[in-house]
Amino acid sequence: MAYGLQQDNQVVYQANPNMVQHLKGVKDQIRHICSIHLNRPVKVVTIDGQTFEGIIVSADDRFLYLSVAGQEDQRFLGAPGSFYYYNNVILPLVLFELLVITLML
Repeated sequence: MAYGLQQDNQVVYQANPNMVQHLKGVKDQIRHICSIHLNRPVKVVTIDGQTFEGIIVSADDRFLYLSVAGQEDQRFLGAPGSFYYYNNVILPLVLFELLVITLML
């Protein structure tokens, strides 16, 4: 009995099999779209309304990897007076949370 769970666990949620199949299809479609637009600048809007602009670096079964311009925070490297800026950051975005992907011209 791991983590104090009883053997007669009650299922409180189970995804509808049709919905699961649909989500898998959506993920496959988005991954395919991303693969044919690798290294292209895009604007991505997520289901919760967040917007990101960057370049598609990769996509796998779960994530779209977007290279975005880094924050202009100064990061201390150890020596007094020496700072650097992050140039690019790879942002993983969950495929099934993506609402819109727009090519930037």
